[in-house]
Amino acid sequence: MLKMSQINYIKELQLNHATPKEIAKITGLDVKTVKKYLAMDDFSPQPPLPVVKPSKLDPYKSKIDEWIQKDKDVWTKQKHTAKRIFDRLCEETDYPGSYNLVQRYIRSERNQRLTRATQELVWHPGEAQVDFGEADFILNGQKSRHKYLVVSFPHSNHGFVQVFGGETAECVCQGLKDIFMQLRAVPNRLVFDNATGIGRRVGEEIRETELFQRFRNHYRFPVRFTNPYSGHEKGHVERKVGYLRANLFVPVPEIDDLISYNRTLLNAQQKKSVQSHYKKQEIIEKLFDEDLQAMRPLPEKGFDVVRYQWLKADGYGKICLEGKHYYSTRPEFSRQVVLIGIRAHFIDVFHNDGQLLTRHPRSYSEGRSDLSDHSTALATLMRNVGAWPNSGLREILPERVRSALDEDDRTELKEHLRLLQNLAQDFGFENAVAAMDEAFKRGRTNSSDTAILAARIAGYGLETPPEHGPNLSIYDETFLSSNEVGKA
Repeated sequence: MLKMSQINYIKELQLNHATPKEIAKITGLDVKTVKKYLAMDDFSPQPPLPVVKPSKLDPYKSKIDEWIQKDKDVWTKQKHTAKRIFDRLCEETDYPGSYNLVQRYIRSERNQRLTRATQELVWHPGEAQVDFGEADFILNGQKSRHKYLVVSFPHSNHGFVQVFGGETAECVCQGLKDIFMQLRAVPNRLVFDNATGIGRRVGEEIRETELFQRFRNHYRFPVRFTNPYSGHEKGHVERKVGYLRANLFVPVPEIDDLISYNRTLLNAQQKKSVQSHYKKQEIIEKLFDEDLQAMRPLPEKGFDVVRYQWLKADGYGKICLEGKHYYSTRPEFSRQVVLIGIRAHFIDVFHNDGQLLTRHPRSYSEGRSDLSDHSTALATLMRNVGAWPNSGLREILPERVRSALDEDDRTELKEHLRLLQNLAQDFGFENAVAAMDEAFKRGRTNSSDTAILAARIAGYGLETPPEHGPNLSIYDETFLSSNEVGKA
């Protein structure tokens, strides 16, 4: 490529009627080069695009792209590095090039994806994005990692959060339902992160769970799922996930009741709503009103977020979910098929007639869990009191009650267990155990005295004196004569 000054000189010689051969002789250039620039009629500036040259890596780029594409469903720390790709090329192909060539190609591909991901999309009022984050919580004194569902509204920069043990379809639907109820409206579009919790991607197709299909048909909202490597499609909710973790969950929250805690979280963003939008310079609350006006009204009937399943109980009358979580039913259901209701926070066990038998808190632990309802444990012991020394119920009772029942003969043990069972049905298990403990302390363990103790504990506590009741003297003065009042 000649310099522009050289081209100008050639053109000037042409204007002075010099022939191509003469110009070539004067400039020392090849005649063909001279003729090339003499024939040029457009000297407009051209964009300085990089010249793509053939590379030794060209035959292997499709293989590299395939490996990178498969990384989309892989944990970040297990994705291919440039070094790992180079090693695989050397091991699995006849690649003759260098590591630097691979490294430059990987860097350029990642930069191109980043450029695509940073393009800004327009979000209309009433549209929402949905995603999960995770954080540590201290629940009933035990520290554990939980998931939290975030629904953000890009138009207004408002958002809502609900905490769950897992990322199941039950959790997604329950969280969305509670947020819809708080809004008294339904977003007119929900964008999900690649079928998070509500389905799975098979090729280009998203296969939704039946529960989520029922849920979105009930509330009548359309959905869209983001594409792999398309962070710009859900960038708002991803930022909201990090913002909420830093602002709501630091320090680590201590929770006694997750459901009650979730109710408080529905109003957790109220303070932020009086702030200005980071870009639009309008109050978030005002913009969120536009979101609400664009949404659909709630349907007349609510949706019961539950998935029913028939499961066969084992020899102990327990059913197993997810291959590791065991829940008690009743001894008579041993090796029988039992109807189970799977919810976000609970596992319901039903009689065959559909009546609720017991409810367990749902376990999301990584390892095996074994949850027994006290009523089912008592029912089991009533059938076989000989199992008392090795029963799980014995381990959780207070020392005084446990020692007393250890000394019982078989008949006395059965009577005391029946008493505990009856009191638990009337006053709750904890109150029944407290009454039994107080009864053994006082040496008065007959059913009547223990029932009175349980009623007092359940009503106003043992330490609280009973109320004196209303003052009836005014009625005496009104309806009785003075002589009768004195006698009274």
